[in-house]
Amino acid sequence: MDVSDQQTTPDHADEDSARLHQLGYAQELKRTMSGFSNFAVSFTIISILSGCLTLYGFGMKTGGPAAMIWGWPLVGVFVILVGLGMAEVCSSYPTAGGLYYWAARLARKNGPAWSWFTGWFNLVGQIAVTAGIDFGAALFLNAFLDLQWGFSATPGHTILLLAIILVVHGLLNTFGVRIVAILNNVSVWWHLIGVLVIVGVLVFVPAKHQDASFVFGSFVNQTGWGSAFYVFALGLLVAQYTLTGYDASAHMTEETKSAATAGPRGIVMSIVVSLVAGWILLIGLTFAIQDYAGEVGSATGVPPAQIFIDATGAVTGKFLLLICIGAQLFCGMASVTANSRMIYAFARDGAIPGSKFWHKINKRTQTPTNAVWLGAGGALLLALPYLWSYTAYSAVTSIAVVGLYVAYVIPVFLRVRQGDDFERGPWHLGRWGKPVGIIATIWVVLIFFLFMLPQASPVTVDSFNYTPIAFLVVLGGAALWWVVSARKWFKGPKVQGSEAELAAVEQELKELG
Repeated sequence: MDVSDQQTTPDHADEDSARLHQLGYAQELKRTMSGFSNFAVSFTIISILSGCLTLYGFGMKTGGPAAMIWGWPLVGVFVILVGLGMAEVCSSYPTAGGLYYWAARLARKNGPAWSWFTGWFNLVGQIAVTAGIDFGAALFLNAFLDLQWGFSATPGHTILLLAIILVVHGLLNTFGVRIVAILNNVSVWWHLIGVLVIVGVLVFVPAKHQDASFVFGSFVNQTGWGSAFYVFALGLLVAQYTLTGYDASAHMTEETKSAATAGPRGIVMSIVVSLVAGWILLIGLTFAIQDYAGEVGSATGVPPAQIFIDATGAVTGKFLLLICIGAQLFCGMASVTANSRMIYAFARDGAIPGSKFWHKINKRTQTPTNAVWLGAGGALLLALPYLWSYTAYSAVTSIAVVGLYVAYVIPVFLRVRQGDDFERGPWHLGRWGKPVGIIATIWVVLIFFLFMLPQASPVTVDSFNYTPIAFLVVLGGAALWWVVSARKWFKGPKVQGSEAELAAVEQELKELG
């Protein structure tokens, strides 16, 4: 694998701006983010203390310990391959549009159509992952408030907390841009130290632990389905959902120094670090299970919270729960940030209704404020079915996985089709690019169908997986819009003008700033 290891040079700002001009865009966003900060955004959005733990109760019913513990590294291998394929393309085209821009540039023909649908899959997935992250934070916060002050864990209370969290994240991304950048860096250490603290406490404090045969070999099926293979496959959602969101490193490249190398590194390293730390967390939590049935059916609605309390006592258990809530709030904040950049870029190219409004830049902060609120509002709407369906959370996570991974793999697939004609950036996979892309594409095709399927039997209003309906409504609308109108005017990512015109845009922003 030929991956360059270039260092940031003093003229990196000029190099980054020059490359962005070659891609057709002015430097409208502030380029102040370091390579570590770029990694931090993706690592924060992956958030093992969010995805792993918020879906842990789902995993306990859908395959149990065996499915979660072995499903994690199995999924992780394929996720790394998807990430490597994305990273190589990111190095060639470091722009905030990310996936849909890549698709337009890589398609041999029908580039606008590839770009249009990649963008819409990414948009749906981004909004769904924001909904899933902050919904999980609301669940955990509700559990803590229930334990501490009796604020019962009801769907209405959870949705109320979700709305408050989304508003706070929207306000931070609107008025506290510098604070958000600092908190993203803090978040990396919060997650890593948090995992060590949680696992350390769960290793040394409980009076008893499960044995290794239970942790690595116990298979539990409470789904109503008879096929163990099908249930194990459904249980892969725990890992597949957690290991999402690393496209944030691509969406932040217009704000990152030495973007052509820092963006790809951010993608790959966020996956690898999360994979290792997440497996340690899952194993530590599973060894600490005290009462499987009682913890699955916990009144808090959050099995990990009950495991913490049963294993370590009420005071310590609530302390561990607060560590998780802090991580999830960091995660949701970063997700809103990345989501807004994708919306900004897609709107910049006229692909969203009301594009002129959503593309607008806040002159004071040089951030896409309106896009922040579209992402936050869309996330709240997507989570509202929880008011009448307890399976809504797993459906939201399925929407995130399907939407994001289809968007992830389309440019990887198109890069494979280009073969030797692919224009490599400074970070590339050499001769491994094609086999990596082929395996990644096959994996995403499999999970696309898998997570559309029913997750519980019998299928009722309460247990229905509404993932296919969500995609039918949103992407069906996008397809209809394409056929009726957009195919006549959407030509893919727009260039903003000549070199002189781009320089004029940048000068105007400097004067306003």
